[in-house]
Amino acid sequence: MPVLVSSSIFCDQTQLSFDSATAKLNQNVVVLRRLHLHNHRERAMSFMRGDLLTRTRKLVKGLAKSEPVWLKAMEQAPPVSFPRAENKIKPISLPEDVYIKKFFQKHPDSKHEDAIKISGFDPPPARMFGWRVLELKEQGVSEEAAMAVADMEYWAERKAKKKAYVRLKQIARLQGKKPPPNPYPSAIKEIQAEERKFVRDRFYDPKILKIVQKMKEEKAAEIQDRMRGGSW
Repeated sequence: MPVLVSSSIFCDQTQLSFDSATAKLNQNVVVLRRLHLHNHRERAMSFMRGDLLTRTRKLVKGLAKSEPVWLKAMEQAPPVSFPRAENKIKPISLPEDVYIKKFFQKHPDSKHEDAIKISGFDPPPARMFGWRVLELKEQGVSEEAAMAVADMEYWAERKAKKKAYVRLKQIARLQGKKPPPNPYPSAIKEIQAEERKFVRDRFYDPKILKIVQKMKEEKAAEIQDRMRGGSW
């Protein structure tokens, strides 16, 4: 009886090893077929690579096409080959971009205070800072000194603008007039000035008041319907 058990175990192990070997063989056959198909496609596609002259030469050499009449003439005067464009579009970078980043790191509030007008002709202070640094570097000034000078000029310009507006308000008060608006407003104040009209219309425009009243009535009617239906 023990001999029969051992022989059955041996048969099972032999069957398992045979099945695994068969599976590996089938897997290798599939891989070889895929590799053969890939090589066949590569050879077929190789005839389609290159320009018209190169493709025609390959087809004629491989006896897949008779030699056309114009082949020799084209070989003597081949067509102009242009370089291929790169797939990735490179971002536009300017020499002053490095100093603009450093400017915003040192003056993060400038993003909110200094208005950037897309349709305007005046460049933002950050770009003027970068241009000034490049200008000083061209004159032989070191980078640190150039950035320090440009930063000092930026602060001086901001202080001069504030003093100019203070002087305008003083002159208006002496003349008994209303102070003029700030000619150098910050970006936040400009946005607030644009939105002020819509904020006022929200409380005083008759059309908007009608819409608000209608929404209130609809909400009240919806609440009454819920109370009647007992959904509360």
